[in-house]
Amino acid sequence: MTIIAVTGATGQLGRLVIEQLKARVTASQAVVALVRDPAKAVDLGVEVRTADYDQPATLAEALKGVDVLLLISSSEVGQRVPQHRKVIEAAKAAGVERIVYTSVLRADSSPLALSQDHLATEIMLEESGLSHTLLRNGWYLENYAGAIGGALHTGAFVGAAGDGRISAAARADYAEAAAIALTDDAHAGKVYELAGDDSFSLAELAAEVSRQTGRPLPYNDLPEGDYAKILEGLGLPAPVAAIIAQADAGAARGGLFDDSRQLSALIGHPTTPLSAFVAGVVRPH
Repeated sequence: MTIIAVTGATGQLGRLVIEQLKARVTASQAVVALVRDPAKAVDLGVEVRTADYDQPATLAEALKGVDVLLLISSSEVGQRVPQHRKVIEAAKAAGVERIVYTSVLRADSSPLALSQDHLATEIMLEESGLSHTLLRNGWYLENYAGAIGGALHTGAFVGAAGDGRISAAARADYAEAAAIALTDDAHAGKVYELAGDDSFSLAELAAEVSRQTGRPLPYNDLPEGDYAKILEGLGLPAPVAAIIAQADAGAARGGLFDDSRQLSALIGHPTTPLSAFVAGVVRPH
């Protein structure tokens, strides 16, 4: 029996990966959800094990018998690298055969500051000697759900991405890619640059929301620092606001654009279009 485990299984991406795996695993494969709080995982419908990035003892126990591990990158700013190191070390000690890691688009050359932690993790995986698969995920369309709601409230979009083009896909598209990579060892040793089939600027996002709502919503481009201050004013912690604003600035330099269509090739169908995502936000069912 091949055991496939998923870290962060109660997170937004993790839950979608678990659902994809349940639909894909064969009789010789089993799915295990690794979570910090098992009480939040009772609805997942798979075996649940306690695994806390900051408590190595829980990792050693949780990874017993695991063959393939999806390491979903930590969301804790400033803690990712040490947390990922603990998981990789525990996986190696437990005899995990392959790790699939959710990295970021072109982690080795990206202008986004958040790519540094991902590149450091990729290097740790290489140095570990473990077989691994790198899923370099581009931007999630869902990252703009809050911006759409904010624009509908204030009457305008704001950002710092200039005319930069963003090749975003839905979180479900990336989750499907992860499930495919986890269930087939043919993906061992591969590096995938994953992004949406089509790209858009923030001005085009604003235009699409305007089209679907019938409200004129302009896009106002700001200096990176000014945008960070606005995000802080909305209640975001300063480090998080800085990362989001810097990601916009990175997008202005091409950091979120990719036209290789590796994601749609991997999942076997087109990625979620911007128009469908916007419709789901402005006209939820």
